[in-house]
Amino acid sequence: MTTMTKAKNAPKADFNHPIYDELGFQTDPNNLYRQTVGCMLHAADLMNLPHRVQIILAQPKNEIMVNFPVRMDDGHHRLFKGYRVQHNNAIGPYKGGIRYHPDVHLDDVKSLAFLMTMKCSLVRVPFGGGKGGVKCDPRKLSIGEIERVTRRFTSAIAHDIGPDYDIPAPDVNTNAQVMAWMADTYSEINAGSGRNGMAVVTGKPVEIGGSLGREKATGQGLVDVCVEMLPELGISVKGMRFSVLGYGNVGSWTGKIFHDLGAKLVTVCDHTGAIRNDQGINAHALAEYVAKNGGVAGFKDATPISNEEFYKTQVDVFCPCALEQMIQETQAGWLNCKVVAEGANAPTTPAGERVLLERGIEILPAILCNAGGVTVSYFEWVQNKTCTSWDIEEVDKKLNQHMVMAARRTKLARQRYECDMRTAAYVAALENLAKVYGSRGIFP
Repeated sequence: MTTMTKAKNAPKADFNHPIYDELGFQTDPNNLYRQTVGCMLHAADLMNLPHRVQIILAQPKNEIMVNFPVRMDDGHHRLFKGYRVQHNNAIGPYKGGIRYHPDVHLDDVKSLAFLMTMKCSLVRVPFGGGKGGVKCDPRKLSIGEIERVTRRFTSAIAHDIGPDYDIPAPDVNTNAQVMAWMADTYSEINAGSGRNGMAVVTGKPVEIGGSLGREKATGQGLVDVCVEMLPELGISVKGMRFSVLGYGNVGSWTGKIFHDLGAKLVTVCDHTGAIRNDQGINAHALAEYVAKNGGVAGFKDATPISNEEFYKTQVDVFCPCALEQMIQETQAGWLNCKVVAEGANAPTTPAGERVLLERGIEILPAILCNAGGVTVSYFEWVQNKTCTSWDIEEVDKKLNQHMVMAARRTKLARQRYECDMRTAAYVAALENLAKVYGSRGIFP
């Protein structure tokens, strides 16, 4: 068995890149955008990425902010704020999800768009990074209100998206139905776009051009990466103990797919609470329960535990699949695992990451583990553009090929630069972007 090289070039605790000052970044070290760009700049310095490419990637090309009125069920109108950030399109059209959440704000959307650029480059799909969101709490909105929010938001950004320019997808608190409303609204506004107009979004229902396998894609991609990389870390997927933070789309599919491979789900935590069963939680039964009840709390085949107990439970692999910045120094000190496989975007803060690395806990980074969703979104887009459809076996096979090759690129970069896994993933992504900019140049 081959073991991975121990990192020598780990991120520095006082890392403060001069490009922060050059581009006028916020001075707050807890700012998510500063943190995510910092990871890229550390990798860029390690590989001597040209300065012009560093500054281009350090800021998004376009930041779009809209305010739009929506008629509520009681007849009054409420003003909503929405965002669409287009980070980079050197490789291809902007691509990225739309989230509905009360904490949506510009810097978070910028961070997610930036991460999408890195993911697309790492897995070698011809897209650039984009992200969007609406500041709202969908749990407090009716289905009709969510539809009107979606259609009004789509109309507000309709001239900034398109099948060959910027292609949204589902994200936190959005789904295939929301994408169907977006696609329909865009097609109505852009009369004459025909069926091609439906390619403006991915993650649609299969009946209107969605791809088989898209719903499970992010979870499937995470599992594909783990199957490729865990044996070299001394862990066999069959029989391993794992835990999941967040049991929405990504977390539940991660749980179900691992369960089917013979792994044992021991603990789960979400916004409603945490549960544990050392004999193993049936991931499929829990997913059905969460779909009906909105969270894991009250699941009868597991025992309620505290958040601290959740993190301290001994497992082989811990899978954060919820929101950003959830593993901070405290949680990193509590974790009792060998590997963190990041299913969410940027779930680990730099301070938390330093604690994990100092404790010898390996991190499989989000730009690798989380890239299955955009990969199958690319497959959906290709099917839409060519008026074809693929069966689930073909989708899974192609996804596995992309994820395994991305994992291998990351391992090779780690060996070359003797760095941590996150830095290696950025290096592998940046190598591709450097070649693109080397060929295209800077206009004029």
